[in-house]
Amino acid sequence: MSAKAIKLPPPRLRGDVSVEDAINRRRSIRRFLNEPLTLEEISNLLWSAQGITDPRYGFRAAPSAGATYPMEIYLVVKSGGVIDLLPGVYHYHPYEHTITKTLDGDLSRELAYACLGQEWVEEAPVNIVICAIYERTVSRYGERGIRYVHMEAGHIGENIHLQSVALGLGCVMIGAFYDDEVRKLLKLPKDHQPLYVIPVGKPR
Repeated sequence: MSAKAIKLPPPRLRGDVSVEDAINRRRSIRRFLNEPLTLEEISNLLWSAQGITDPRYGFRAAPSAGATYPMEIYLVVKSGGVIDLLPGVYHYHPYEHTITKTLDGDLSRELAYACLGQEWVEEAPVNIVICAIYERTVSRYGERGIRYVHMEAGHIGENIHLQSVALGLGCVMIGAFYDDEVRKLLKLPKDHQPLYVIPVGKPR
């Protein structure tokens, strides 16, 4: 399948919700309305995860040990989950702020099964999957780098959670899943280790 890049709208850098308010209102949301997200919302969610915040040096929205940036971000979109976006799996490219489709079709039910049957994974219009390529960080810091990768996953997850609140959306952080099943379902490269599955949608 030809992976044609889809250019996302520029992220909105000024919102109506303060950081303090977003922190205060942050809660795990496990029920979602059957309403699609917009490409503008997807743009801000992915930018908050790994978007470029300093083009001069390639620095990103979340801190990374030694700027090794071991994370790869995937977006799993269900049927009707995003306006003007077909269902499937998409890979986020921070430098271009684009996504490319890696798989066709609605995989939300299968992803929910891989996440121990957590139904909110299937209910959400999209799921953000954070994957790590450990070698990028371990090659510089040795075994200590594993800790740094896990810390970075937490940074990214919190960014997504607070951005969701700022957009009037809800999400929940999921770490309970069968790693091999998620990797196989999404056809991830062998060096990609899934660490987080994050359902996002409008709270019900």
